[in-house]
Amino acid sequence: MPIAKDRRIVLGIDPGSRITGYGVIAVERGKNYYVASGCIRLATKDWVEKCTILYDALQQVIRVHQPTEAAIERIFVHINPSAALKLGQARGAAITALAHQGVVLSEYTARQVKQSVVGYGAAAKNQVQQMVQVLLSLSGLPQVDAGDALAVALCHSHFSTARRS
Repeated sequence: MPIAKDRRIVLGIDPGSRITGYGVIAVERGKNYYVASGCIRLATKDWVEKCTILYDALQQVIRVHQPTEAAIERIFVHINPSAALKLGQARGAAITALAHQGVVLSEYTARQVKQSVVGYGAAAKNQVQQMVQVLLSLSGLPQVDAGDALAVALCHSHFSTARRS
């Protein structure tokens, strides 16, 4: 099948301090297609090493899939400031990887993502996974972190398509 001129490749990122999910979709003629997804596991305790692993892994994802745009989930302010700081460091490594490759980035809150994908801003994780499975015609449920990243990519597709109309 030939590639349409209006085809876009969207990389969604769900940053985490232990696991960062990524999801890649193609948007063509207003329809979303699954391309790839996965999880980047950050098992080390050293934060410099975690950020380096995350940066390098996302650089590889960007090189392989060549996204035309990307979306990342905004930080949810935790009661635990230390957890929010760690999440911010992971998010910063992801943003730097995207910026280094010149990928245009948009940000969405968890509520915006859930509202866009499920239709309810306080949806549970399993509802998000199920809707991602349906919207992308997947044979099974995606891994939680990868599913969240695919939901971020779908949210961006919905918002950016609406802006273009």
